[in-house]
Amino acid sequence: MRKLTMQEMNRLPVADFKATPKSPVVLVLDNVRSLHNVGAVFRTADAFALAHLYLCGVTGRPPHREITKTALGSTESVAWTHTATTLEAARQLLAAGYQLVAVEQTTGSVPLPQFRPAPGRPLALVLGNEVFGVDDEVLALCEAAVEIPQLGTKHSLNVSVAAGVVLWDVLLKMEVFV
Repeated sequence: MRKLTMQEMNRLPVADFKATPKSPVVLVLDNVRSLHNVGAVFRTADAFALAHLYLCGVTGRPPHREITKTALGSTESVAWTHTATTLEAARQLLAAGYQLVAVEQTTGSVPLPQFRPAPGRPLALVLGNEVFGVDDEVLALCEAAVEIPQLGTKHSLNVSVAAGVVLWDVLLKMEVFV
C-alpha cells in the first residue's frame, strides 16, 4: 500500500468542478463566529460537492485570511451567499421547496441514524452558533431537528465536525455515492 499522488487523485480544476452536478444539499451557517469553522465548512462543502453554502448574520465570509487558511481554496469552488439573517435564508429555502432541518439537540430531535431525508426534495441543514445553537425563530421553521448521538461528557461537537458527520450520513441515505 502507498499514498496516492496528486495526479492519481484526479482532482478537478475549479472551473470543471463548478460545472459538475452538485449534491441536493445546502448548508446554512447560523451566526457561526469562528472563521476557522467557516473555512473548514467550505472545505467540507467542496468535498461533498454541495449545491450551496449560506453564510448568515455574523458568520464570516470570504475573503478573509482565517477562512482561507482552513478552506484551502474551496472558497473559490463552493457557491455561497451571505444573508443578513438566518431567518431570511430559511424563508428563501422553504419557498424554494427545501426540507429545512436543524442540526440541534431539541426536545423533538431525531438521532441521526434514524433520520431519513424527504425523498425527492432538496435538503437544507442549519448549523448553529457555537454557543447558542440554532436561533429559536429558525428552529420554529424547521421540519425536523437531528442530533448526533454521542457517548462522551461534552455532548457537543465542533460545528465543522458536526457538518461533516451529518453530511456523510445524509448523503449516504440519499444515495449520492452510488
